Amino acid sequence: MKIFSKIIFAASLMATAMATPATAQDAAVELKGDVKAVKTMTDDSGNTSTELVAPEVIVPGDRLMFITSYRNTSAEPAENFVVTNPLPSAVRLAPDADAGLTVSVDGGATWGKLSALTVTGEDGAARAADHADVTHIRWTLASVAPGAAGDLQYPAIIR
Repeated sequence: MKIFSKIIFAASLMATAMATPATAQDAAVELKGDVKAVKTMTDDSGNTSTELVAPEVIVPGDRLMFITSYRNTSAEPAENFVVTNPLPSAVRLAPDADAGLTVSVDGGATWGKLSALTVTGEDGAARAADHADVTHIRWTLASVAPGAAGDLQYPAIIR
């Protein structure tokens, strides 16, 4: 029964990630969400390599990479284009995520670098926010030229 519930969990996490990958303000820039499992493999010589694969069975502690691909389909550049990704509640931002990411720890009400944000602890006192507190990630692209495309990504760990 545990394996079955893990597969159902994986399927619901993937559906959530792909159904609502991000929000943005300009319909001329198309967004597509994807999530991959991070697999580390060791060859016969002891060399390790990492690749992104389609997730099958995932369990707490597994690493995922959330990817939002964008493409400007218009004839005009998209200026100051903002992409906001909510983190699914089943994951936390990985500790090795880019420290320069703009994040929210309060559902998108306020934004900043994680190192500058605080949250209210269970005792009512303010404490420094950590990776598990992140609820959203935001990127602002200064300009996306006509026809330009790219990927935005962040690593996460299954809770």
